[in-house]
Amino acid sequence: MNPLIKGFAMICRSARSGRLRPNLSGAQTFFSFQPTPLPPEPPVVIDREMTALLCKIYADIGLLHGLASSIPDLSLFLAMYVRREALFSSQIEGTQATLDDILDPTIDRNANRDVTEVIDNVEAIFFAVEQMKDSNPKGLPLCMRLLRETHQVLLTHSRGRDKNPGEFRSSQNWIGPTGCSLTSASYVPPNLEDMHQALSDLEKFFHQEPPRLDPFINAALIHYQFETIHPFLDGNGRIGRLLILLYLIHAKVLTSPLLYISYFLKLHRGDYYAHMMAVRQDGNYEAWIKFFLIAASAKRIFPSDTENCRSAPFKNCVTCMTTTLKRLSMQQPENPPSSAC
Repeated sequence: MNPLIKGFAMICRSARSGRLRPNLSGAQTFFSFQPTPLPPEPPVVIDREMTALLCKIYADIGLLHGLASSIPDLSLFLAMYVRREALFSSQIEGTQATLDDILDPTIDRNANRDVTEVIDNVEAIFFAVEQMKDSNPKGLPLCMRLLRETHQVLLTHSRGRDKNPGEFRSSQNWIGPTGCSLTSASYVPPNLEDMHQALSDLEKFFHQEPPRLDPFINAALIHYQFETIHPFLDGNGRIGRLLILLYLIHAKVLTSPLLYISYFLKLHRGDYYAHMMAVRQDGNYEAWIKFFLIAASAKRIFPSDTENCRSAPFKNCVTCMTTTLKRLSMQQPENPPSSAC
Protein backbone atom coordinates (compact mmCIF):
# COMPACT_ATOMS: atom_id res chain seq x y z
CA MET A 1 0.00 0.00 0.00
CA ASN A 2 2.96 2.30 0.73
CA PRO A 3 5.69 0.90 -1.53
CA LEU A 4 9.26 2.01 -1.89
CA ILE A 5 9.19 5.26 -3.80
CA LYS A 6 11.83 5.13 -6.48
CA GLY A 7 14.66 7.59 -6.04
CA PHE A 8 14.11 8.11 -2.32
CA ALA A 9 15.80 6.37 0.59
CA MET A 10 12.74 6.02 2.81
CA ILE A 11 10.71 2.81 2.67
CA CYS A 12 7.20 2.13 3.99
CA ARG A 13 5.67 -1.21 3.10
CA SER A 14 2.81 -1.31 5.61
CA ALA A 15 -0.01 1.10 6.37
CA ARG A 16 -0.21 -0.34 9.89
CA SER A 17 2.34 2.19 11.18
CA GLY A 18 1.84 4.99 8.67
CA ARG A 19 2.43 6.16 5.14
CA LEU A 20 4.82 8.30 3.11
CA ARG A 21 3.41 11.70 2.31
CA PRO A 22 4.73 13.82 -0.61
CA ASN A 23 5.76 17.40 0.11
CA LEU A 24 6.52 20.22 -2.33
CA SER A 25 6.80 19.41 -6.02
CA GLY A 26 9.20 18.96 -8.90
CA ALA A 27 12.89 18.69 -8.06
CA GLN A 28 12.15 19.76 -4.46
CA THR A 29 9.75 16.89 -3.75
CA PHE A 30 10.47 14.91 -0.59
CA PHE A 31 8.46 12.36 1.36
CA SER A 32 7.79 12.62 5.08
CA PHE A 33 6.35 9.90 7.31
CA GLN A 34 2.77 10.30 8.52
CA PRO A 35 2.35 7.98 11.53
CA THR A 36 -0.86 6.10 12.23
CA PRO A 37 -2.39 6.96 15.65
CA LEU A 38 -2.00 4.51 18.52
CA PRO A 39 -2.98 1.83 19.33
CA PRO A 40 -1.97 -0.21 16.28
CA GLU A 41 -4.51 -1.88 14.04
CA PRO A 42 -4.64 -4.83 13.75
CA PRO A 43 -4.13 -4.99 17.52
CA VAL A 44 -0.80 -5.99 19.04
CA VAL A 45 -0.46 -9.77 19.29
CA ILE A 46 0.59 -10.67 22.83
CA ASP A 47 2.31 -14.07 22.81
CA ARG A 48 3.94 -16.22 25.49
CA GLU A 49 7.27 -14.45 25.19
CA MET A 50 5.71 -11.04 25.87
CA THR A 51 3.72 -12.44 28.78
CA ALA A 52 6.83 -14.01 30.34
CA LEU A 53 8.77 -10.78 29.98
CA LEU A 54 5.96 -8.79 31.59
CA CYS A 55 5.82 -11.23 34.52
CA LYS A 56 9.55 -10.79 35.08
CA ILE A 57 9.29 -7.01 34.90
CA TYR A 58 6.55 -6.86 37.53
CA ALA A 59 8.48 -9.23 39.80
CA ASP A 60 11.47 -6.92 39.48
CA ILE A 61 9.36 -3.87 40.26
CA GLY A 62 8.11 -5.54 43.42
CA LEU A 63 11.71 -6.18 44.45
CA LEU A 64 12.71 -2.60 43.66
CA HIS A 65 9.86 -1.19 45.73
CA GLY A 66 10.73 -3.52 48.60
CA LEU A 67 14.39 -2.55 48.58
CA ALA A 68 13.54 1.13 48.25
CA SER A 69 11.32 0.97 51.32
CA SER A 70 14.26 -0.31 53.38
CA ILE A 71 16.55 2.62 52.52
CA PRO A 72 16.72 5.26 55.29
CA ASP A 73 17.21 8.19 52.89
CA LEU A 74 15.55 7.33 49.60
CA SER A 75 16.13 10.80 48.14
CA LEU A 76 19.89 10.29 48.25
CA PHE A 77 19.61 6.98 46.44
CA LEU A 78 17.20 8.40 43.86
CA ALA A 79 19.66 11.20 43.16
CA MET A 80 22.27 8.58 42.29
CA TYR A 81 19.80 6.59 40.21
CA VAL A 82 18.70 9.64 38.22
CA ARG A 83 22.32 10.55 37.52
CA ARG A 84 22.85 7.06 36.22
CA GLU A 85 19.94 7.33 33.80
CA ALA A 86 20.90 10.83 32.66
CA LEU A 87 24.46 9.71 31.98
CA PHE A 88 23.55 6.60 29.97
CA SER A 89 20.75 8.36 28.08
CA SER A 90 23.16 11.14 27.11
CA GLN A 91 25.85 8.64 26.12
CA ILE A 92 23.42 7.10 23.62
CA GLU A 93 23.53 10.47 21.85
CA GLY A 94 27.35 10.40 21.80
CA THR A 95 28.01 12.57 24.87
CA GLN A 96 31.49 11.93 26.25
CA ALA A 97 31.22 12.12 30.02
CA THR A 98 31.73 9.74 32.94
CA LEU A 99 30.16 9.37 36.36
CA ASP A 100 33.31 10.89 37.90
CA ASP A 101 32.60 14.04 35.89
CA ILE A 102 28.98 14.20 36.99
CA LEU A 103 29.76 13.64 40.69
CA ASP A 104 32.80 15.94 40.87
CA PRO A 105 31.66 19.03 42.84
CA THR A 106 34.72 21.01 41.68
CA ILE A 107 34.17 20.63 37.95
CA ASP A 108 33.06 23.71 36.02
CA ARG A 109 29.99 22.62 34.08
CA ASN A 110 30.44 25.57 31.74
CA ALA A 111 33.94 24.42 30.79
CA ASN A 112 32.82 21.01 29.54
CA ARG A 113 29.84 20.85 27.17
CA ASP A 114 29.41 17.09 27.60
CA VAL A 115 29.22 17.40 31.39
CA THR A 116 26.80 20.31 30.99
CA GLU A 117 24.50 18.18 28.82
CA VAL A 118 24.34 15.38 31.39
CA ILE A 119 23.76 17.77 34.31
CA ASP A 120 20.97 19.47 32.36
CA ASN A 121 19.50 16.02 31.70
CA VAL A 122 19.58 15.27 35.44
CA GLU A 123 17.77 18.54 36.15
CA ALA A 124 15.20 17.83 33.42
CA ILE A 125 14.38 14.43 34.92
CA PHE A 126 13.94 15.86 38.43
CA PHE A 127 11.88 18.75 37.04
CA ALA A 128 9.47 16.49 35.15
CA VAL A 129 9.03 14.02 38.01
CA GLU A 130 8.41 16.85 40.48
CA GLN A 131 5.80 18.38 38.17
CA MET A 132 3.85 15.12 38.08
CA LYS A 133 3.66 14.63 41.84
CA ASP A 134 0.11 14.59 43.16
CA SER A 135 1.32 16.69 46.11
CA ASN A 136 2.46 19.50 43.81
CA PRO A 137 -0.48 21.96 43.53
CA LYS A 138 1.23 23.85 40.71
CA GLY A 139 2.35 20.75 38.85
CA LEU A 140 1.31 19.36 35.51
CA PRO A 141 -0.10 16.03 34.36
CA LEU A 142 1.55 14.06 31.58
CA CYS A 143 0.94 16.29 28.58
CA MET A 144 2.69 18.06 25.72
CA ARG A 145 3.10 21.21 27.79
CA LEU A 146 5.06 19.21 30.38
CA LEU A 147 7.31 17.81 27.65
CA ARG A 148 7.93 21.28 26.23
CA GLU A 149 8.81 22.74 29.63
CA THR A 150 11.07 19.76 30.38
CA HIS A 151 12.75 20.24 27.01
CA GLN A 152 13.47 23.85 27.94
CA VAL A 153 15.23 22.70 31.11
CA LEU A 154 17.13 20.06 29.12
CA LEU A 155 18.60 22.51 26.61
CA THR A 156 19.03 25.57 28.83
CA HIS A 157 22.83 25.47 28.94
CA SER A 158 23.86 22.79 26.45
CA ARG A 159 24.87 23.00 22.80
CA GLY A 160 21.20 22.71 21.79
CA ARG A 161 20.26 26.02 23.42
CA ASP A 162 20.01 27.58 19.95
CA LYS A 163 17.50 24.92 18.84
CA ASN A 164 14.37 26.56 20.28
CA PRO A 165 14.34 25.01 23.79
CA GLY A 166 10.78 24.40 24.97
CA GLU A 167 9.25 24.74 21.53
CA PHE A 168 8.14 22.19 18.97
CA ARG A 169 9.95 22.59 15.68
CA SER A 170 8.66 25.00 13.07
CA SER A 171 10.73 23.54 10.23
CA GLN A 172 11.26 20.13 8.67
CA ASN A 173 13.98 17.91 10.11
CA TRP A 174 15.46 14.63 8.84
CA ILE A 175 17.74 11.80 9.97
CA GLY A 176 20.56 10.21 8.05
CA PRO A 177 24.31 10.21 7.37
CA THR A 178 26.20 13.47 7.60
CA GLY A 179 25.61 15.58 4.52
CA CYS A 180 22.43 13.82 3.41
CA SER A 181 19.46 15.78 2.10
CA LEU A 182 15.71 15.47 2.54
CA THR A 183 15.58 13.24 -0.55
CA SER A 184 18.39 10.92 0.57
CA ALA A 185 17.68 10.82 4.31
CA SER A 186 17.04 7.44 5.89
CA TYR A 187 14.09 8.91 7.76
CA VAL A 188 12.07 12.13 7.42
CA PRO A 189 9.71 12.77 10.38
CA PRO A 190 6.18 14.12 9.88
CA ASN A 191 5.76 17.51 8.24
CA LEU A 192 4.48 20.29 10.49
CA GLU A 193 0.78 19.67 9.90
CA ASP A 194 1.12 15.94 10.51
CA MET A 195 3.43 16.54 13.49
CA HIS A 196 0.88 18.62 15.38
CA GLN A 197 -1.90 16.12 14.63
CA ALA A 198 0.30 13.20 15.72
CA LEU A 199 1.21 14.97 18.98
CA SER A 200 -2.46 15.61 19.70
CA ASP A 201 -3.27 11.95 19.02
CA LEU A 202 -0.38 10.82 21.24
CA GLU A 203 -1.53 13.00 24.14
CA LYS A 204 -4.97 11.42 23.89
CA PHE A 205 -3.33 7.99 24.00
CA PHE A 206 -1.56 8.95 27.26
CA HIS A 207 -4.97 9.28 28.87
CA GLN A 208 -6.89 6.50 27.13
CA GLU A 209 -9.47 5.07 29.54
CA PRO A 210 -9.50 2.27 30.12
CA PRO A 211 -6.07 1.37 28.69
CA ARG A 212 -6.38 -1.53 26.25
CA LEU A 213 -2.85 -2.80 26.80
CA ASP A 214 -0.42 -3.35 29.68
CA PRO A 215 1.33 -0.12 30.74
CA PHE A 216 4.74 -1.43 29.67
CA ILE A 217 3.45 -2.23 26.20
CA ASN A 218 1.90 1.23 26.08
CA ALA A 219 5.24 2.72 27.19
CA ALA A 220 6.97 0.91 24.32
CA LEU A 221 4.41 2.23 21.83
CA ILE A 222 4.59 5.76 23.24
CA HIS A 223 8.37 5.88 23.08
CA TYR A 224 8.38 4.64 19.49
CA GLN A 225 5.67 7.12 18.47
CA PHE A 226 7.41 10.09 20.08
CA GLU A 227 10.73 9.23 18.44
CA THR A 228 8.92 8.83 15.12
CA ILE A 229 7.22 12.23 15.44
CA HIS A 230 10.58 13.82 16.39
CA PRO A 231 8.92 17.11 17.41
CA PHE A 232 12.04 18.98 18.59
CA LEU A 233 15.06 20.19 16.68
CA ASP A 234 17.31 18.62 19.32
CA GLY A 235 16.93 16.45 22.42
CA ASN A 236 14.25 14.09 21.05
CA GLY A 237 16.03 10.94 22.24
CA ARG A 238 16.57 12.14 25.80
CA ILE A 239 13.01 13.45 26.15
CA GLY A 240 11.66 10.29 24.52
CA ARG A 241 13.47 8.04 27.00
CA LEU A 242 12.34 10.23 29.91
CA LEU A 243 8.79 9.88 28.57
CA ILE A 244 9.00 6.13 29.32
CA LEU A 245 9.47 6.89 33.01
CA LEU A 246 6.85 9.63 33.06
CA TYR A 247 4.22 7.40 31.48
CA LEU A 248 4.88 4.58 33.97
CA ILE A 249 4.52 7.06 36.84
CA HIS A 250 1.33 8.40 35.23
CA ALA A 251 0.02 4.81 34.95
CA LYS A 252 0.77 4.24 38.68
CA VAL A 253 3.18 1.43 37.88
CA LEU A 254 6.03 3.38 39.46
CA THR A 255 5.88 5.82 42.35
CA SER A 256 9.42 7.17 41.97
CA PRO A 257 12.15 7.21 39.28
CA LEU A 258 13.51 3.74 40.02
CA LEU A 259 13.35 1.98 36.67
CA TYR A 260 15.40 2.87 33.62
CA ILE A 261 16.48 1.11 30.45
CA SER A 262 19.04 3.50 28.96
CA TYR A 263 22.01 1.31 29.96
CA PHE A 264 20.64 -1.59 27.91
CA LEU A 265 19.76 0.74 25.02
CA LYS A 266 23.27 2.20 25.13
CA LEU A 267 24.81 -1.26 24.76
CA HIS A 268 22.38 -2.20 21.96
CA ARG A 269 22.06 1.09 20.11
CA GLY A 270 22.15 -0.50 16.68
CA ASP A 271 19.28 -2.86 17.49
CA TYR A 272 17.42 -0.04 19.29
CA TYR A 273 17.33 2.13 16.18
CA ALA A 274 16.79 -0.80 13.79
CA HIS A 275 13.69 -2.05 15.64
CA MET A 276 12.08 1.39 15.56
CA MET A 277 12.87 1.73 11.87
CA ALA A 278 11.33 -1.72 11.24
CA VAL A 279 8.04 -0.48 12.71
CA ARG A 280 8.02 2.45 10.29
CA GLN A 281 8.92 0.29 7.32
CA ASP A 282 6.94 -2.89 7.98
CA GLY A 283 4.54 -2.16 10.85
CA ASN A 284 6.36 -4.69 13.05
CA TYR A 285 5.28 -3.39 16.45
CA GLU A 286 5.58 -6.81 18.08
CA ALA A 287 9.35 -7.16 17.52
CA TRP A 288 9.92 -3.63 18.86
CA ILE A 289 7.76 -4.29 21.93
CA LYS A 290 9.67 -7.50 22.72
CA PHE A 291 12.98 -5.67 22.40
CA PHE A 292 11.67 -2.94 24.71
CA LEU A 293 10.43 -5.47 27.28
CA ILE A 294 13.78 -7.27 27.20
CA ALA A 295 15.44 -3.91 27.91
CA ALA A 296 13.02 -3.23 30.78
CA SER A 297 13.59 -6.71 32.24
CA ALA A 298 17.37 -6.71 31.80
CA LYS A 299 19.69 -7.20 34.78
CA ARG A 300 19.25 -4.29 37.12
CA ILE A 301 22.17 -2.43 38.65
CA PHE A 302 20.79 -1.65 42.09
CA PRO A 303 19.41 -4.99 43.39
CA SER A 304 22.15 -7.20 41.96
CA ASP A 305 25.11 -5.04 42.92
CA THR A 306 23.96 -3.76 46.30
CA GLU A 307 21.84 -6.57 47.69
CA ASN A 308 24.64 -7.48 50.12
CA CYS A 309 24.54 -3.94 51.51
CA ARG A 310 20.96 -4.07 52.78
CA SER A 311 21.94 -4.42 56.41
CA ALA A 312 24.92 -2.08 56.10
CA PRO A 313 24.83 1.69 56.50
CA PHE A 314 23.23 3.32 53.49
CA LYS A 315 26.45 5.12 52.57
CA ASN A 316 27.91 1.70 51.75
CA CYS A 317 25.08 1.12 49.25
CA VAL A 318 25.82 4.45 47.61
CA THR A 319 29.54 3.65 47.50
CA CYS A 320 28.82 0.25 45.99
CA MET A 321 26.46 1.69 43.39
CA THR A 322 28.86 4.52 42.52
CA THR A 323 31.67 2.05 41.85
CA THR A 324 29.39 -0.04 39.66
CA LEU A 325 28.14 2.97 37.68
CA LYS A 326 31.68 4.17 37.01
CA ARG A 327 32.50 0.77 35.55
CA LEU A 328 29.35 0.57 33.44
CA SER A 329 29.61 4.14 32.12
CA MET A 330 32.86 3.23 30.40
CA GLN A 331 31.40 0.26 28.48
CA GLN A 332 30.96 0.75 24.76
CA PRO A 333 27.91 -0.24 22.66
CA GLU A 334 27.95 -3.41 20.61
CA ASN A 335 26.63 -1.82 17.41
CA PRO A 336 27.32 1.92 17.08
CA PRO A 337 24.70 3.52 14.82
CA SER A 338 25.51 5.51 11.70
CA SER A 339 22.82 8.05 12.53
CA ALA A 340 20.74 9.10 15.48
CA CYS A 341 17.05 8.56 16.11
